[in-house]
Amino acid sequence: MQAVSAKNGFFSSSVRVFNPEHGLFTYDEESQLCYFNPNSFETSDQFFLVGVVIGLAIYNSTILDVALPPFAYRKLLAAAPISPVPSSAHPRPIMTYNLEDLAEWRPRLAAGLKQLLDYDGDVEETFGLDFVVPVDKYGTVLQVPLCPGGEWKPVTNANRREFVDCYVRYLLDHAVTRQFEPFKRGFYTVCGGTALSLFRPEEIELLVRGSATALDIDSLRAAAEYDNWGSKNPDGTEPVIGWFWDTFKSAKPSEQRKLLSFITGSDRIPAMGAALLPIKISCLGEDEERYPIARTCFNMLSLRRYGSQERLEHMLWTAVHESEGFGLK
Repeated sequence: MQAVSAKNGFFSSSVRVFNPEHGLFTYDEESQLCYFNPNSFETSDQFFLVGVVIGLAIYNSTILDVALPPFAYRKLLAAAPISPVPSSAHPRPIMTYNLEDLAEWRPRLAAGLKQLLDYDGDVEETFGLDFVVPVDKYGTVLQVPLCPGGEWKPVTNANRREFVDCYVRYLLDHAVTRQFEPFKRGFYTVCGGTALSLFRPEEIELLVRGSATALDIDSLRAAAEYDNWGSKNPDGTEPVIGWFWDTFKSAKPSEQRKLLSFITGSDRIPAMGAALLPIKISCLGEDEERYPIARTCFNMLSLRRYGSQERLEHMLWTAVHESEGFGLK
């Protein structure tokens, strides 16, 4: 029960804090990724707690729907506290920022800066830019200098690379220092020590978000558990169980992920495989005009003994699609 409570708490926390309306993170519609909100009114304690939650999720092998860009995990590993004990693990990476990093989070802005770099004409005359970045602080646009005297330093063909480098570093680093520092401290409060240095950034992302590879429905089926069917393993004796797995396996990949999210709260498989995400299928009784019920904190799907596969599919997909955008049980 403690593990269930932990999962429920982690998932609820991640859904809440990564919602742009909460103000801790900003969301890009094109990339569908979040990053620290430099204009957040939240205290450093809030960002510290977010770091703690992500660290605890790794410790408890719990998947979170945390849509940070890949470079954020590289940034996090580069900020690891220096251990007094020499380690034979991967050397601590030196964090740099480039246009490709920005493209992960804000692809449209990155494309515009790339056009500036590739422009063949007179950059100063055509674009009329200075070494400043426009920052929208809740309706008020401020021009923040990217270097001392930046508001009087025009962007030219000769210095446009410097401008882009400063622009990218400001957005991904300097602008979010107040938010990132407590987040980092919270994370390493839980995940301190040398063990984490064994991992690469993409492996940390796997531990947090799970695998984005195609779902292995057969592995999920093999790890499944059952309750209230009259036998320990009704797969093979209860038609509705077979229909469910056939429906799951034959669905489009996007629909498979929606169904997995409906049941577990995440559309991904843990990095260590489906065995760490056992789906429990329980019986609600005989066929009635009632939809399946999912309880994400238990990874549980409750089904009735529907009379046909067509009826199961109708009731199941209606429940999945109607639940999108609503709260989770």
